Amino acid sequence: MLVHAHPDDEATGTGATMARYSAEGATVSLVTCTSGELGEVIADDLAHLRDNPQALGEYRRGEIERALVELGDIRQHWLGGPGRFHDSGMAGEESNNAAGAFATADPAEVTRAMVAVLRAERPQVAVTYDQNGGYGHPDHIAAHKALMGALGPAADADYDPELGEAWDVPKVYWTAMPRSLLTRAVEEGLLSEDVVAAFEPSTVPDEDLTTQIDGREFHANKLAALRTYRSQVNIDDDGFFAKMVNDPEFGREHFLLVRGERGPGEGPFGWETDLFSGLD
Repeated sequence: MLVHAHPDDEATGTGATMARYSAEGATVSLVTCTSGELGEVIADDLAHLRDNPQALGEYRRGEIERALVELGDIRQHWLGGPGRFHDSGMAGEESNNAAGAFATADPAEVTRAMVAVLRAERPQVAVTYDQNGGYGHPDHIAAHKALMGALGPAADADYDPELGEAWDVPKVYWTAMPRSLLTRAVEEGLLSEDVVAAFEPSTVPDEDLTTQIDGREFHANKLAALRTYRSQVNIDDDGFFAKMVNDPEFGREHFLLVRGERGPGEGPFGWETDLFSGLD
């Protein structure tokens, strides 16, 4: 089960992993916490959505439906229901504290909503961002808190029994970027200085990473999913993002195990090659 903040985050950060496990027959579920109502609309023919957050949220809910078809058989949940929690906007914006914003939502309500999904899906593995949300977006940080804060209550049989039978998630991972990957991207001119500054705090030294999923066989699925997000991304221009994602190496996705037993690995750092490694 993967927990992401907005539509398109799942494809960008974990699309190849999702496609690989779906193809292998695993049950893959996704929790999307907001509809991304405040995302920047880049397609000129969708300019009418730029000043209409609710219409953009509805449009992005359609985009994610089409994207997940490209990734396989994915069971998707909107945390609390479609539109319950709203996009908070970038850090420091007034929208961070607006009514309904996910970043400042009632923690008890968020926990209860996440526990309901955890108990329904009963995942062996759960994945979300690190405590910095990958690059500091308030909703990414809130998604991290939502999953991590719900793990204990979900396993506690005395917590809201009406939400289902208690479930203790065996393994939990945070998405991560190897420091060597960021260094290479900088050397090759793929990342601008502002992007480097945003992501550098969440990079992990290669020797500290625990897991690398080789999803290069599903890189095309990841790109196809990203292409459905016309409102948000363009991977067919000559910009740094397009150059980065079109590199087949973008099919390798990296994780840091933060809960559970680390399974056997490979390579100089003993990285796991399977999120289920070590599980019965």
